[in-house]
Amino acid sequence: MATSDPSRHRPDDSALNAVMSERRHLINLAYRLLGSLAEAEDAVQETYARWYAMSAEQRDATRSPGGWLTTVAGRICLDVLSSARARRERYVGEWIPEPLPESAAWSSAGEARSGAGDPADRITLDESVTMAFLVTLEAMTPAERVALILHDVFGYPFPEVAKIVGRTPAACRQLASSARRRARSFEMTQMSRNRQAEAVRAFKKAWEAQDIDALIGLLDPDVTAIADSNGLAQAALGPIEGAEHVARHYLTIAERMPASAAVVECVVNGQPGLAVQQDGATVTVLAFDISENAITHIWAVLNPDKLQRWS
Repeated sequence: MATSDPSRHRPDDSALNAVMSERRHLINLAYRLLGSLAEAEDAVQETYARWYAMSAEQRDATRSPGGWLTTVAGRICLDVLSSARARRERYVGEWIPEPLPESAAWSSAGEARSGAGDPADRITLDESVTMAFLVTLEAMTPAERVALILHDVFGYPFPEVAKIVGRTPAACRQLASSARRRARSFEMTQMSRNRQAEAVRAFKKAWEAQDIDALIGLLDPDVTAIADSNGLAQAALGPIEGAEHVARHYLTIAERMPASAAVVECVVNGQPGLAVQQDGATVTVLAFDISENAITHIWAVLNPDKLQRWS
């Protein structure tokens, strides 16, 4: 009996490596577009599923597999963003982008905890992934967000952006321009990482000491504090505004914090932040936006679904 040659049905190793080497780029793109590593993983998985759903002949005829994968991933993310508003209406309280620890990996949460993730799949942490910038992106329309990230962050020319967004290059240029205007407030608050770390360290010290005067002194008069729990942890369901209100809120948290809890300095989306740890698990991650003079925003993520990579 004749037997088939298994090598005839295996993809060429070099072609497979070339396609799979795009994972890091795709997850970096999808996370910035969606603000959720879990959703980014799903989008990239769906992208590869569509690639391998094509026949071998169709894949071989694709002149730029990387370009094809980026186009498909961008369209999937655009669809997810378009439906996100309806889904988030069912979310309990405020929604904050998923915080990333230092050296966040593309791999599953279990692999990330065990350290088994591929270093080549790690998220690149830069100014386009800070919590302040991701929150700014949330105020944009899906098309504005995609146009800005693809063109300004990843350097795609507008004709290529147009293929993903489904509009003309001129329209995509206008979308990116509108998005830049929305992001202007973010650009004005940038400062050195050392000064940010000093401010976060001072906040930690005042918070642990329950020194309300010191806390108020570190906060901008118009500071805003937002928590994300999805109803799975005790947290304020709406924004808290004003230095005294925010300081008293965090003073109350400190008073209720178990003796076994510890506040530690960490890196959150490439910026100095804090994590509250209890019994070996991270229960809260705090990200900050800091101006030249004071802390202007505090984002606290308590939703355990968004903290799996932190434990």
